[in-house]
Amino acid sequence: MRMKVRKARNLKYAGAILLLAGIKALDALYLVSGRTDGRKRESEITFPIMYALSQTKQDFNRSNVLRVMTLNIAHGRKNGRHQLLRRTATIKSNLDDVAAVIKRLNPDLVALQEADGPSAWSGSFDHVQYVAERAGIAYSIRGEHVKRKNTSYGTALLSDFPTNTSVSVTFPPSPPTFSKGFVISTIAVPGLPSIDVVSVHLDFSRKTVRERQAQELVDRLRRRKNPQIVMGDFNCEWTSKEQTLRLLTDDLKLKAYHPGAKNMVTFPKSSKRLDWVLVSPEFDFITHEIISDTISDHQGVIADVKLKNNDGTSS
Repeated sequence: MRMKVRKARNLKYAGAILLLAGIKALDALYLVSGRTDGRKRESEITFPIMYALSQTKQDFNRSNVLRVMTLNIAHGRKNGRHQLLRRTATIKSNLDDVAAVIKRLNPDLVALQEADGPSAWSGSFDHVQYVAERAGIAYSIRGEHVKRKNTSYGTALLSDFPTNTSVSVTFPPSPPTFSKGFVISTIAVPGLPSIDVVSVHLDFSRKTVRERQAQELVDRLRRRKNPQIVMGDFNCEWTSKEQTLRLLTDDLKLKAYHPGAKNMVTFPKSSKRLDWVLVSPEFDFITHEIISDTISDHQGVIADVKLKNNDGTSS
């Protein structure tokens, strides 16, 4: 009897894997053949989906220090099998764990990647709204960089403070990988100047694509005058072989926390640091930590950043 149950379970998993492989093949074919007019598709600019809870943070008394966090939430699958193979209850439980960590660490701003809207492969509910509600974060915006029938996901921002002039940008397609992009919003923090905050996800397969995407991010941010915080899954390290992060830090005058450090792995499967918090010169890093909780196949990053005084000091 046990043998029959085990055999049936194995057949179920094998069928699911074949189905997933078929979906990926169809998606790749869609990306390659989706444009038949021979024109190169430009980036797509849309308004993100916004959601607000009734309660908002009333006080901000951290002496100009903002706590920021970034995490690739992996479509709610944690570090397990593909989300298509997970039950809705399991995905919700995984996202409950994400929300619990956010609530415990109490960041003011959170950048999320691989953040799903209602999608058949991940429970058919809005993951961003779900996490925001359970973490008690007042405002959330969700950009859709992949949008088709029964599938929606991209990057997102959660904020304790009001979000203004929010925009979602989807990079030009880079077959056979799925589209990537970023969301940007201007945050209104009591007693501080307006701050531009970005959640970005770059292509994982080719550094040439990542560098093009980074250049577009530079082009869109360099004209903005507000202090900037750029967070996300950049799918690359600080190495001499790739210029993606240096392109961002050099052209936008952003800075990373100890970029050459070897003990800040955020993607354990490859032992690489792929997730970064970058800030403009108006900020100083006060703390910077890799989150040890296993709530995704990525490790989150949390940092306290302090806005400098008018004289350039952070005291």
